[in-house]
Amino acid sequence: METLPSGVMLALDLGAARIGVAACDSARILAYPVATVAADDQWIDRVLALADEHQAAVIVVGYPLALDGRVGVAATAIGDKAGSLSARTSTPIWLVDERLTTAEAHRRLRETGHSAKTDRMMIDAQAAVGILDTMLQALRQGRIIGRRLDNKEAHD
Repeated sequence: METLPSGVMLALDLGAARIGVAACDSARILAYPVATVAADDQWIDRVLALADEHQAAVIVVGYPLALDGRVGVAATAIGDKAGSLSARTSTPIWLVDERLTTAEAHRRLRETGHSAKTDRMMIDAQAAVGILDTMLQALRQGRIIGRRLDNKEAHD
């Protein structure tokens, strides 16, 4: 059975315009929003700087499978972006099903009186928290979810 290196995990919600970033403490108890970065041609440099700053042992990337669990256009595009990131770092990259995490982030923010229109950046970071919470919950149950992005995939 595959294991994850211990320590901080960084989570990414890779969007077309923005990338939400979240992290957890080294004991993997609490996930929290870190930043939202522009999804421009410098996004990998910014994400790697955040991974370095937080001393991330693992980077978890939200993988938007279709509702029926199949890999569609969106998941393929995210897989390609994750592959580009993987090609630039030795930190393991894990793809984790993110179905409904953005919707959940919208719901949580509405409950706290925030508007999706005015708080788009907050939603992206909160979606990354949801992705990381999913992974942390599985780890607490003794399971590893998702799959490691194989370096071979990243370089093909």
